[in-house]
Amino acid sequence: MIKSNQRFFNFILVLFDLCVVTASLLFAWYIRFVSPFFDDGVRTMNLRAYIDLLAIIIPLYLVLFLFFGLYKPYRKQRFFKECREIVFANIIGIAILMSALFTMKSIHFSRYMLGIFFITSTVMMILERGSIRKILRMARERGFNIKYIIIVGAGSIGQTFAAKVAGDRQLGYKVTGYVDDYYHKSDKDGIPILGKTREMNEILEEYQVDEVIIALPNTSFKRIDEVIDICEYQGVKTQIIPDYFHLIQGTTAYFDELDGIPLINTRYIPLDQPLNKWIKRAIDIILSILILILVSPIMLVTAILVKVTSPGPIIYKQIRVGMGRREFWIYKFRSMRCDAAIPGEIGWTTENDPRKTKFGAFIRKTSIDELPQFYNVLKGDMSIVGPRPERPHYVTQFQHEIPKYMIKHHVRPGITGWAQVQGWRGDTSIHKRIECDIEYIEKWTLWFDIKVFFMTFKAVFESGY
Repeated sequence: MIKSNQRFFNFILVLFDLCVVTASLLFAWYIRFVSPFFDDGVRTMNLRAYIDLLAIIIPLYLVLFLFFGLYKPYRKQRFFKECREIVFANIIGIAILMSALFTMKSIHFSRYMLGIFFITSTVMMILERGSIRKILRMARERGFNIKYIIIVGAGSIGQTFAAKVAGDRQLGYKVTGYVDDYYHKSDKDGIPILGKTREMNEILEEYQVDEVIIALPNTSFKRIDEVIDICEYQGVKTQIIPDYFHLIQGTTAYFDELDGIPLINTRYIPLDQPLNKWIKRAIDIILSILILILVSPIMLVTAILVKVTSPGPIIYKQIRVGMGRREFWIYKFRSMRCDAAIPGEIGWTTENDPRKTKFGAFIRKTSIDELPQFYNVLKGDMSIVGPRPERPHYVTQFQHEIPKYMIKHHVRPGITGWAQVQGWRGDTSIHKRIECDIEYIEKWTLWFDIKVFFMTFKAVFESGY
């Protein structure tokens, strides 16, 4: 089943908004100064001046669209609410723009033209967003862009949530089933009862789901804790519907919502925010392209020397576990003998590992062997900065041994990470590594990424990172 990529979706959405704003301004200029609708003799107002005005309009409108929640996931807001926010954002945007022009005494800009721009941009953006929703609805009706969920609690809270999901297909959710201690395994209003909360671990292993929605009464604190622990053990995100949600509707701090039903996120992850995802992904793509161009001579020489110094393939690929617990192929320059590749699948690489070739030891020490992973970044498997991905064998092992280990799979793995620049790399403490990974995930900022990126160079040159 093909699932949507929220980062890519928001990137496309921003591009569409940029096109709408730009096209609206050009259309307004044409109507005011070229078309026959205004017969006042004003025919030659400089187009360049209005194009230059986009340098103010575009960032202003994007910030307003973000402020009014127009880049939140479509699943959790109705179209009427979105249209209302579009109108408000455009009203405030044109008001700020005209105030700024008045303050700067830029009186040569046409008020008629700016009024046409306001109407056009508002209407075109509503049409744009409505068209996108229509496309998404059609895709979801065909089984694409669906998120599968399990609802823990088949009582009135869980049934209300399930009814919301079933009643609005554009939300893009599908209920796999209920988990409840007071119902036998059967159907509840057409939705299967998968088992009891004590069977939660087995249920999550049997069914591939994206989220677990907890809809238990407040008196079930122990069961809620147990369910959250099991879900984090399995690396599945959880959200809670409090049974007092009718008392706190409208509260936005610390809450998410689905059509008026507040959901408590059990773990705040900054990279769950669409704008943060888009910024990080955009930087990953731009930097990866630039770095691959800059290091292409090094990669070419490395490829030749790998081939000359040891028989076998130039690129070594290995299965790793990435975001959402999905497996992918990671690429490196081969640094070991071919006859050591299979044992290497189940053993840590140590500093004086006898399996490494002489040239392989050099590229491992300088991290040149990691350069092909920028291709993984371009593919979307990895990020430049993030928790290092591990092999499935170790993921299964550490999942049982280390509390909250699977939380690292809530974000894209990285070529470098906070744990690695702190010295926790290779055959070192996995507990310390996970502590650093969780700290990075929970405290992510763009500046945190920049800090780790530049600390990586220091680590490489000082300690052979």
